[in-house]
Amino acid sequence: MNDIKYIDLSNHWQKEKEELLRVIDEIMSSGVFIGGPQVDEFEAAVEAYTGAKNCVALNSGTDALVCSMVALGIKPGDEVITPPNSFVASTSSIVHIRAQPVFADVLPDQSMDPEKIRRAITKKTKAIMPVHLTGRMAKMDEIRTIADEFGLAIIEDAAQSIGSFYKKIMSGRYGDLGCFSTHPLKNLNACGDGGFVITDNSAMAEKIRSMRNHGMIDRNTIDTFGYVSRMDTLQAGILKYRLSKLDDVINARRANAQLYKKGLDRNHIQFSDGTEDYYDTFHTFVIQVDRRDGLAEYLKSKGIQTAIHYPTPIHLQPAAKSLGYEFGDFPATESQAKRILTLPINQFLKNEEISFIIDEVNHFVRGL
Repeated sequence: MNDIKYIDLSNHWQKEKEELLRVIDEIMSSGVFIGGPQVDEFEAAVEAYTGAKNCVALNSGTDALVCSMVALGIKPGDEVITPPNSFVASTSSIVHIRAQPVFADVLPDQSMDPEKIRRAITKKTKAIMPVHLTGRMAKMDEIRTIADEFGLAIIEDAAQSIGSFYKKIMSGRYGDLGCFSTHPLKNLNACGDGGFVITDNSAMAEKIRSMRNHGMIDRNTIDTFGYVSRMDTLQAGILKYRLSKLDDVINARRANAQLYKKGLDRNHIQFSDGTEDYYDTFHTFVIQVDRRDGLAEYLKSKGIQTAIHYPTPIHLQPAAKSLGYEFGDFPATESQAKRILTLPINQFLKNEEISFIIDEVNHFVRGL
């Protein structure tokens, strides 16, 4: 059997090449490379897909978080609660606006623990930033209740969860703002960086629209000093096309996940099984096992690519020393970081490849 790739972007291109070349040719022939109808049409397509009143296309998921917090009026010294097991962008976006990240530990499924959020709230807390890691949404009904009780805003870091649902509400729709990434590794992926914000608050959407373009009201009038965070026209065109195929991508990943859940040895392997409350889109499929590093090396020897999301929690990164945390502060996150391993889940995998991965994982964990 050929090597099994963790992600297969070249295959993705080959399968869509004919259609995407037409999109690219139309944009390049138009001479409009920043803004224009392609960006407007992509935003409208996202609004239709999510049910949100407003979508603002940006150049990254990180900027989606930054712009959302600025639009909410979060200021230096304000506290934002977020988990320590995310990709670093969740925390760095808070640091970049000189607010204070405050971590709350996680549940066994890697999602934010609502009770830990409640304990982390102080008089300085202004917002909660839950992260829908792996494409599985956090317990947003409980988090929304806590936010409403204390008068806090919610910024959903939904970078990995486009199309996911929790209790029949779509990712990004529980919060005041929902922030998404279209990085090439995401289920809805551009051929470069990209991101967007969704919100029902039109005033905040307009602030972000101005913010992404230097704070311009028009070509010659600057209302505020903003940023340069525009999604380029080429990426918008690609994403508009790929959004029309997103449900097929999600369905294929969910089918692959079901094969894993059916075949992996639950006596030795832990993973989130889900309930009817969750509709997961499986940006990643993460298992938790003993001897994680040994398993990763063994699978590599069999031609199976894996990844770890993420081996070092944010509060233990060198950059986080000034935040004042230390080892032992978040035991659930720290324990999981030693045991998590991401298996291939991409939509191009064949059933026999999934079966091969299952057999090899089971073989290792059973110690045969």
